[in-house]
Amino acid sequence: MKKDIKCRMISEGVSEGNVIVSEDAVCFYLVEPETGVVVEKNHSLEGKSIAGKILVMPSGKGSSVVQADGLFKLAKHDNAPLGIIVEYPDPVLVSGAIVMEIPMVDSVDSEFYEMIKSSEHIELNADKELITFK
Repeated sequence: MKKDIKCRMISEGVSEGNVIVSEDAVCFYLVEPETGVVVEKNHSLEGKSIAGKILVMPSGKGSSVVQADGLFKLAKHDNAPLGIIVEYPDPVLVSGAIVMEIPMVDSVDSEFYEMIKSSEHIELNADKELITFK
């Protein structure tokens, strides 16, 4: 099923891969840099890796220092998400994605959230402001 969904670019770039959907806001400081595994207790992704996946999440959480440092450490270990689709972006999350060159989008059609499931394979083309189900 190939389907295109419109979105808005926050951080440029293109990535393709499997999706991981978080029901909770993500604090990258509570993700193990060496594995990409979420270690935050009672988080919807606890015990799951975000490394090499396109992360769909409501928002980021945490102070600027912990968010930026967490994302930096993930990128340093090649365990950052391939891309981020966020409902409610904040300046800290946005600046981290731009600096780490992680494609990020928001303003996704509501239809996307009804369709998307973890392990779904998509292309995130922030440059063209499109998400394509493969």
